[in-house]
Amino acid sequence: MLLDGFHHVAVLTGSTERFVRFYSEVFGAEVLGTQDAPMGRLTFVRIGPHTEFNLFEVEGNTEAERQTPMFGRGRLDHFGLQAPSIENFDEIRQRLRDRGAADDFVTDFGPVLSMFFRDPDGLECEVCVANPDAVPGVSNPPGTRAARYPAEA
Repeated sequence: MLLDGFHHVAVLTGSTERFVRFYSEVFGAEVLGTQDAPMGRLTFVRIGPHTEFNLFEVEGNTEAERQTPMFGRGRLDHFGLQAPSIENFDEIRQRLRDRGAADDFVTDFGPVLSMFFRDPDGLECEVCVANPDAVPGVSNPPGTRAARYPAEA
């Protein structure tokens, strides 16, 4: 491969402060810098060793408020963040649940575990991690609950 991942994802927000607070508290993200651009405020938010959000807050732009169901969102539907370990995944999962941003469901895709959440602007996102319980050659369809995360009563 000639690439080693994403450099950035450009995101529109209704509130830079709210967005940065959420991603900092849940994921340990850090602001690299902010600048005023002709279209509005641009903030660079690091979320991994070489990955960031380019966060735009554009006065009068209401796109961050528009919500549509999965696969009805246009060309880019959602993004998936990668946790480096199951321990980090569990910590992120708890932080998201504490904020009401995620439910208890974790999908077992076989080699990957996945959970969805909604950020403060309502953007649906996903956190993935290598599945420590994976069986080589076995993959599961969406909606398969991970055995290590049973339904809560």
